Amino acid sequence: MKIDLTAMFAKILTQISQRKLAYSLLLIAYCGMLNSCNEKKAEETKEEEKSTTEVALTESQYKTVGIETGFVEDRNLNKIIKANGYTTVPPQNSAEVSTLIGGTVKDIYVLEGTYVNKGKVLATIQNLEVIEMQEEYHSATANIEYLQLEYNRQKTLSDENVNPRKIFQEVKAKLATERARAQAAKNKLEALHVATKGSSSLVPIVAPINGYVGKINIAKGAFANTGVSLFEVVDNSQMHLDLNVYEKDLGSISVGQVIDFVLTNQSNKSIKGKIFGINKSFSNESKTVAVHAKIDPADAKGLIPGMYVSANINITNTTVPALPKDAVVKNADKYFVFVQQEGNIEEEQEHKEAKNEKAHEKEIHFKAIEVIPGTTDLGFTEVKFVDKINSDSKIVTKGAFYLLSAMKGGGEHEH
Repeated sequence: MKIDLTAMFAKILTQISQRKLAYSLLLIAYCGMLNSCNEKKAEETKEEEKSTTEVALTESQYKTVGIETGFVEDRNLNKIIKANGYTTVPPQNSAEVSTLIGGTVKDIYVLEGTYVNKGKVLATIQNLEVIEMQEEYHSATANIEYLQLEYNRQKTLSDENVNPRKIFQEVKAKLATERARAQAAKNKLEALHVATKGSSSLVPIVAPINGYVGKINIAKGAFANTGVSLFEVVDNSQMHLDLNVYEKDLGSISVGQVIDFVLTNQSNKSIKGKIFGINKSFSNESKTVAVHAKIDPADAKGLIPGMYVSANINITNTTVPALPKDAVVKNADKYFVFVQQEGNIEEEQEHKEAKNEKAHEKEIHFKAIEVIPGTTDLGFTEVKFVDKINSDSKIVTKGAFYLLSAMKGGGEHEH
């Protein structure tokens, strides 16, 4: 039997070609499906990203919510540094009243909260040593009177060479000694605010400054020790603030800057002050420096030392792009504003099976644009856009909070 090798070989080649073609077709179809899937995924991802940054309202919703739009404005805003602190008075306006000599408390003449003038007697204490000081003073002054006469007589005799010079010198020395003794006794009595005339064992405790009596640490009949505070007297007319400013902000602080502060635990009434001093050393381990600010006496009425305050230190007044503060909303750790998408106003028609067919309302689209907020002052917030936008873009100034909630599907939100 004769085999036609040529025909057989041609048949095999034909089968191989058909298989290659089939494989090629399958490969092309697979690649097409793969590209289609990738394109679909890209479209889905793009659509998903779009849905998380955009929100649409119907015209009726737009009116109901009260959406208002505006434009970015250039505003003069004060840059501020926030600081906490407390009210205080200068050292010379606060006094701890004590006694230079111990004794039993005889009388107390004031109550806590009483206003007293400098020199007012707050209390008296009794000590018999005071009588001895007065007697010593009287004795010394009596001796001075006698020795002065003797001094004059001896000086005359000495000048006429009647008596030896030595006697005159002895009288002169005694006179100087008695004068010194009398002056010492007088100084002691004056320091105790006790009169040199008369004889009394009572020592008055007097107010060293004008002000209000604070804490009273003595009781009638008790023994008052030296060096122990008996009364506190505070003059609130020169009230000022001690603010704690962090190291990073020190370069922006200078004498003369105006501050606005409120009492932390009381009303939100704003009070003004002015910086007059900056410490040159750190106050404590928190790396803060004490900054001192004056308060106008008229505004200081009703303030007492130790009140905690929250203050804004006004640094500069600059022109910056700004929006009403309600236009900026917070989502997680980022800040956004909503821009109206004028080109995305769609008109969709929905046909219903009911007899009265109704056209669907127009939808107005808004897109969330990330911003970096800056200074807030006078109801406006400085904004810096992460991505550039058109200068004529309409930005939601009222209702941004609602749009954020709608964008998040009505979930929890922050403002």
